[in-house]
Amino acid sequence: MSMRESKPGDPVIAARGLVKTYPMPSGDVTALGGIDVDVAAGEFVAVVGRSGSGKTTLLNVLAGIDRPTAGEIVVGGTAVHELKGSRLAAWRGTAIGLVFQFFQLLPTLTVAENVMLPMDLCDTFPARQRRARALELLERVGIREQAGKLPSALSGGQQQRAAIARALANEPPVLLADEPTGNLDSATSDSVLDLFAQLAADGRTVLMVTHERDVSRHATRQITLADGLISSDVATGEDREGVLS
Repeated sequence: MSMRESKPGDPVIAARGLVKTYPMPSGDVTALGGIDVDVAAGEFVAVVGRSGSGKTTLLNVLAGIDRPTAGEIVVGGTAVHELKGSRLAAWRGTAIGLVFQFFQLLPTLTVAENVMLPMDLCDTFPARQRRARALELLERVGIREQAGKLPSALSGGQQQRAAIARALANEPPVLLADEPTGNLDSATSDSVLDLFAQLAADGRTVLMVTHERDVSRHATRQITLADGLISSDVATGEDREGVLS
């Protein structure tokens, strides 16, 4: 079943028995010890925990960047653990939007061209529509006036907003973010988290890995990992409707 054929009410992300081990000279190291998790449309989930708890490994496995040693992952009806090679890359290009701590914008492309790049790579929109769509997304994240500049001319917060616009380029139903505020000051971090909250309020599924534990004002749910296992999973915050009206 393809991602577009998910049944109403099904979780957008469903993981069962996720195990990830890494072989080391001294023996296998377990990063994920058997995790079960469901995430619904419109949830903004913050995954927290100490360094080495398995946060980034979980995100990478859910995104298909890394393969689980055992377990199953279904995202929007697609069995991600069964995909390989070009099929996996094609799925990730349209189903998942990725946001990273260090932005990873291409320095020789303008901001608008960076946002257009996923559309060019996946051929998701007609070429004549791509720039207009990029400008609409930059408007959505509040930096349309920066469209013609190179990333080096933008502040850290503006670069992260450009990276979020790029992650949204192919209309993915799921946004995965790895420490997206780790390079930002507190005020800028709050504005980026508010943007994630609004995206979730609009129906997108957002899962964010973060060292920050005070996310209850933004996220709707907080999952805490410890030693590769879920130690707590609690609802947080308030109704997100109208956060950024």
